[in-house]
Amino acid sequence: MKVNEIIGILKAQVLNEGNLEEEVKTACGSDMMSDVLAFVKDQSVLLTGLMNPQVVRTAEMMDMHCIIFVRGKTIDPAVVELARQKDITVLATPYRMFTACGLLYSNGLRGGCDIS
Repeated sequence: MKVNEIIGILKAQVLNEGNLEEEVKTACGSDMMSDVLAFVKDQSVLLTGLMNPQVVRTAEMMDMHCIIFVRGKTIDPAVVELARQKDITVLATPYRMFTACGLLYSNGLRGGCDIS
């Protein structure tokens, strides 16, 4: 799935435009950056309701390409500017985390933690 497809699926607003044609294969949703650092592997997209610079720093450390802020919150321009400096796409969706994750999953984006 490409980032520009995510924009349509989540009715998202683009706050920082990175590579919208980039192919992403997995995503995770969390408001706890410590969990993202501890448990997330090879994710391309981070969905979160947390609105601080640590989100961008975490995404950068985990080599994530896109941050999606959920719940229609107002994002601090300093957070968006930091993402711009790190070349990370930033989207905002009015959907809650559960709904946003479900919409992406039902459209083919997986979490990358398939249990056999």
